[in-house]
Amino acid sequence: MWLKPEEILLKNAFKLWVTEKDNEYFVLQRRRGYGEGGGGLTGLLVGTLDTVLDSTSKVAPYRILHHTPDSQVYWTIACGVTKEEIVQHWDWLQQNIMRTLSVFDSSEDITSFVQGKIRGLIAEEGKTSLVLEDDPEKFREALLRFEKWFELPPEEKLVTYYSCSYWKGKVPCQGWLYLSTNFLCFYSYLLGAEVKLIISWDEIWRLEKTSNVLLTESIHVLAHGEDHYFSMLLHLNETFVIMEQLADYTIKRLFDKEAFQREPALSDPLQITKRGLEAHAKSEQFRTFFRLPKEENLLEVHESFLWVPFSHYNTLGKICLSENYLCFASQDGSQCHVIIPMREVVNVEKPESSSRGLTVCVRGKRALRFSEVRDYQRLANAIRSRCGISASPQHSASSEAIRGECQSLINHFEDNPEDVTLMVGQKDSSKAVSTEALMTVFHPQDVENLDPKMLKEKMKEQSWNIHFSEYGRGTSMFFTRKTRDLIVRGVPEALRGELWMLLSGAVNDMATHPGYYTELVEQSLGTSTLATDEIERDLHRSLPEHPAFQSDTGISALRRVLTAYAYRNPKIGYCQAMNILTSVLLLYAKEEEAFWLLVAVCERMLPDYFNRRIIGALVDQAVFEDLIRENLPQLVEHMTDLSFFSSVSLSWFLTLFISVLPIESAVNVVDCFFYDGIKAILQLGLAVLDYNMEALISCHDDAEAVTILNKFFDSVTNKDSPLPPTVQQASLGNNDKASHISVDISELIREAYEKYGNIRSEEVESSRKRNKLYVIQTLEDTTKQNVIRVVSQEVRFNISQLDELYNLFKRQHFLSCYWTMKSPALLHHDPSLAYLEQYQLGFQQFSLLFSLLEPLAFCTSKSTLSLWVFRLIDANQDGLINFKEFCCGLDTLYSGSFTNKLKFLFKLHLPPAFTGSLLHLKEHRIQNFIPVTEDSSHLSKLSAFELPEDGVIRKSPERGRGKVDLQAYLKQWQNEILKKEESIKDLPRINQSQFIQFSKTLYNIFHGDPEEESLYRAVAHVTSLLLRMEEVGRKLQEPSSPPETNKPANTSTAEESSTEEASTTSEGSDTSSSHISQDAVSDLSETEWSFSFEQVLASLLNEPAIVGFFERPVDIQTKLAQARVAQLKLKANK
Repeated sequence: MWLKPEEILLKNAFKLWVTEKDNEYFVLQRRRGYGEGGGGLTGLLVGTLDTVLDSTSKVAPYRILHHTPDSQVYWTIACGVTKEEIVQHWDWLQQNIMRTLSVFDSSEDITSFVQGKIRGLIAEEGKTSLVLEDDPEKFREALLRFEKWFELPPEEKLVTYYSCSYWKGKVPCQGWLYLSTNFLCFYSYLLGAEVKLIISWDEIWRLEKTSNVLLTESIHVLAHGEDHYFSMLLHLNETFVIMEQLADYTIKRLFDKEAFQREPALSDPLQITKRGLEAHAKSEQFRTFFRLPKEENLLEVHESFLWVPFSHYNTLGKICLSENYLCFASQDGSQCHVIIPMREVVNVEKPESSSRGLTVCVRGKRALRFSEVRDYQRLANAIRSRCGISASPQHSASSEAIRGECQSLINHFEDNPEDVTLMVGQKDSSKAVSTEALMTVFHPQDVENLDPKMLKEKMKEQSWNIHFSEYGRGTSMFFTRKTRDLIVRGVPEALRGELWMLLSGAVNDMATHPGYYTELVEQSLGTSTLATDEIERDLHRSLPEHPAFQSDTGISALRRVLTAYAYRNPKIGYCQAMNILTSVLLLYAKEEEAFWLLVAVCERMLPDYFNRRIIGALVDQAVFEDLIRENLPQLVEHMTDLSFFSSVSLSWFLTLFISVLPIESAVNVVDCFFYDGIKAILQLGLAVLDYNMEALISCHDDAEAVTILNKFFDSVTNKDSPLPPTVQQASLGNNDKASHISVDISELIREAYEKYGNIRSEEVESSRKRNKLYVIQTLEDTTKQNVIRVVSQEVRFNISQLDELYNLFKRQHFLSCYWTMKSPALLHHDPSLAYLEQYQLGFQQFSLLFSLLEPLAFCTSKSTLSLWVFRLIDANQDGLINFKEFCCGLDTLYSGSFTNKLKFLFKLHLPPAFTGSLLHLKEHRIQNFIPVTEDSSHLSKLSAFELPEDGVIRKSPERGRGKVDLQAYLKQWQNEILKKEESIKDLPRINQSQFIQFSKTLYNIFHGDPEEESLYRAVAHVTSLLLRMEEVGRKLQEPSSPPETNKPANTSTAEESSTEEASTTSEGSDTSSSHISQDAVSDLSETEWSFSFEQVLASLLNEPAIVGFFERPVDIQTKLAQARVAQLKLKANK
């Protein structure tokens, strides 16, 4: 490998390097302790020094130096792992450089020429991915060490590396931590003791920063039940963030594919870089904070001051620029932020030529003034280019000009009100779509009503109007601490829909997708899927006590919104709790607005909540448990098992307390949720438990605790709610309620913010990532335990062996997904299926795993025989093998009796496993994971299906797209129940070509065995005996049956196959057996012949050598241990 020329003093290296070759301008050296004469104490000391100092010499112990005769300075220009590699570099220098150097007059010119040439070679090599790294030269050296030490497949992408200590027991090992796309690796070499660690990200259960007495600060990794600690990291926080991102990326890509949205920086696992991960993390944090669509990416960040109107102060913060939004967030504790869509920007002005500021004029007679922007000119040009505004030749700085432009815009919209609708991106909706919030229709406000509740409602509205006048209204409104205080006090009924749209960011989604909802409604109208069936079932269970959902108006609107969303996002489709949430949204928002609010909740604010495994809700429950431990220690002391709170709080998270609180109180919680996200729900949950602390501590069992919480929720009221009793859910005549002190929801929310408002959103997100690993792995472990429990009843492997087999089976699936962007194997994992069907292997995956575990050594035609095994154990002929099918096949080969093993081999040579001539086998479509048979009659049932593009036949349609054929499942279960043990008499007879191939298989199995010769003779004897028995039987039947006039079609095939047998039989086999077989076949070639399994079994039972071979026990434990080590290397060497 060519190296960037670096200056060294040779006199310091005499003790560590030995010169192998030299000439006038170059020296080839070998590291002392390596190569010939290496080892001993010198090798140990030098190896340890190289590892600790991260020297390239550890993996590249050869180097070439450049020097000139009149200089004492040497330059390193190349290194090599092997002597052959470094000699190639040396020869290239001799042939291409040495002749040229003679034309130079001075040493300086010679050195400059050599350095320039080497840099040019490096530049040519590094034109691909290495140019993305901060220091390409050092990264190339680290990549060399990474590839040499860990022997991973060449596709594996190294992301970054760090120096650290790894604690093995109580002894730290100083070495290097390498983080790649799919693996966490560590290497250390100290005085001959080599420590090598490879952990795949999908095996990690815990990843967290910890500290204890020995380790002040370290990173804790839990994998395979073992704890690993990494400390002494110079950039611990940076290292942890990168590890967290890689683990989260792997989880999304391999386990939780329903939530995996491809990002430009992360779509290809072969192109992931440290810089790309950092950019992705910043963009994700940016989108989460400002509630922006997932398409937005953070492009630029500028530190600046923003003038906050009517507060008369400048707040320090950062300007964040994306493709379509200009955002600002304060950093001085004022909690001020503003979001400006580029579509709202009218002009960008620079106030004074001497000041570093700019003013952004937006629609609605608004102007935002930024100051002290370091690169203000670049920012102004970027905003103008994204808004399509051309820079004015004269940058008028006067406020009158800005106000005049804004005022003319306002006047235009006052004269042309229809343009206002176009401005927010709305089209004329379909007549079928409701254009009013249901609360407006079913509970219009009485303006003349002056009761205390209505007066308070009017006061709230007035407070918000004052806020709007000071901080703006609409998409570019300032959000300050005052905004949060108004939210906590409760949003007025008339403004709730508008504020929900604004706070959630749904207003931007709707503005940028005009007419999208109407099109969805029209497209989804009349569709019949599993999702629509579930929606119809739940329509009348959604707030049934509310008048809006006792009429066709509300039910129809709910149906349209849920069906449209199921059509938009079939991976989620429809999940329970979505109906309850959507019902509340429809009360306060127009139908199209409710749809976009649902999109914001399901896809941004509550990620992974609404899918089959409700992973997001389980993760937030784990976060909730952590917060309980931290904030309610008294409760933790009394209830050590906090899983009770997880089960109780599930409905709190899924429905945002709507299912447990009266509707007039629950909407106040939803207000806070749209402002603060999941943090508001966590805070309220803690406040509820804190309020009931004494009662919960004194309760004796879980049932009593549930009763306490239910009574508490029933007692929660909203004393300020202007809704009439017909709408409110609270029952005034409830006797239990009378015995329980009522709690006002506003007071409860205020208390939650006062006590637990210090919980930071960043901490919640970090806790989410940490707990998501554990939740996913717990679900995966539950799947494994259920699968093992079912399979253990069918096979003779013990539980620990099945556990090892399952890990190998699952890992083989992942090895096919690690290094490809669109691997068809990714489709073989479907968490929505039954436990047994969640992980399945295609043929290529199966053949690699089977080659590691097969107890019988198939010496030739391995791929062909593994294909036959694959077809045989693929019970439903869908081109995929599940774990049960895999284990049942292995169990027969490992633990079956002689008869069962022989029956397995016999069936390998019958359809559907073996179907005829071998010539067609070379053409089967293994690349599509579908074994294609030569005679597809036994797979005729598949002809009714059209294979998808990826070549995978699925048992069930995607959720939300089609109905499941329940009759087919019931029939399949019935057949399994009625399935009886297969008798040897049920097996069909084996014909000529099948028997010839069966004989070849036996020869291949016996090859390499210590008793190979006697086994070959036994097979030859059995083959000859069977053929002569068939000949005698045919002659005995000749008088009673007339001879066939037509020559069988298989005659020529039999002759060709028999000839082929003679040529392909192993060299160690007995040549006489082939001769006998050929003679016998030629005698019988004029007629069709076949054997039954009983004949083959009886003949082989007379051969003790063969019986002993098949009854010889095979150590499955050794095979599993070998497979565990070789599985990754097999992929690397493939």
